[in-house]
Amino acid sequence: MSKHETCMTRWYWRQVGGTLIEEFCAVKRTGECAQRLIDGVIVFDGEHRVATQAEVNVADRHIIVVQAKAMRLGMYLMGQAFFSAHLLSRFQPRSITSIALCKQSDSVLAPIFESYPNMKVVVCPPEVTYESCENI
Repeated sequence: MSKHETCMTRWYWRQVGGTLIEEFCAVKRTGECAQRLIDGVIVFDGEHRVATQAEVNVADRHIIVVQAKAMRLGMYLMGQAFFSAHLLSRFQPRSITSIALCKQSDSVLAPIFESYPNMKVVVCPPEVTYESCENI
């Protein structure tokens, strides 16, 4: 995750609360598949802190999956957010909401993405920059 996407993910986490797990490993690398990291997984009803994946069990919890790109909403980000939710279902959470976090929405793509249950586009304010988040 780039430094801009880390800042955006942390900005969103501060809006919703809960426990943030950055770079959540949804799929481990093997000879047959690539590793898949999720920018952020938020345990919605968890303690307000940043935790490691080893510290938190997401089974039977309400989670938010966050995929961030410091650009306009596009099909790549939508695909990441959509499939990340499906990958996280293997961890048996109680519910999953998937967030495509971007710097600017798209009037055609956003309604398509949000037509799927629990898929949402969130636009990060322009004042949220790496420089404004250096001490987070």
